[in-house]
Amino acid sequence: MGSRIKHGEYGLGVVTNVTSKHYWVTFIENGLETIDLDSEFEVIESVEDEVDTISFYEVETTLKNMLKQWSDISEIIPIGDRWKGGKLILEPKDTNLASKEIPIDTFFHKIVMVRDRIRVMEQKINSSNLDDQDKVDLQQYITRIYGSLTTFNILFKIKEHQFSGAKIK
Repeated sequence: MGSRIKHGEYGLGVVTNVTSKHYWVTFIENGLETIDLDSEFEVIESVEDEVDTISFYEVETTLKNMLKQWSDISEIIPIGDRWKGGKLILEPKDTNLASKEIPIDTFFHKIVMVRDRIRVMEQKINSSNLDDQDKVDLQQYITRIYGSLTTFNILFKIKEHQFSGAKIK
């Protein structure tokens, strides 16, 4: 990995990963390509036994994990099967006013986004320079927020994705 090559079809590139069957090469003009180990190419600069060399896969995996932990990008959370395609109907007491219909899938997506943003806030609080007592106080508020959102647990397909507030012992 790290060796610079010249390939007849793809041009100049750098080997970024090696598997049992392929070299992963990032070419200047063609981007990432996989080429067979027995492909013909010219080695322009060979890199041997570099200690700090890591694969493209390792970089990609690390970046995905960091983004998942520190951004508001969320994993796919499935809605319960019985709610798929359903709708939420809000009826005002005053019959002269129009009701509002919202697809449950849209409403559920917004609930999941709220949950994910609370998690990000929680991580930012935990890694902040606040003193321990302030962190504990803010964590208690977050726990109460989760408790308030347990009403929506019925919408989640998988129990582990549901909200939970403070546990009573």
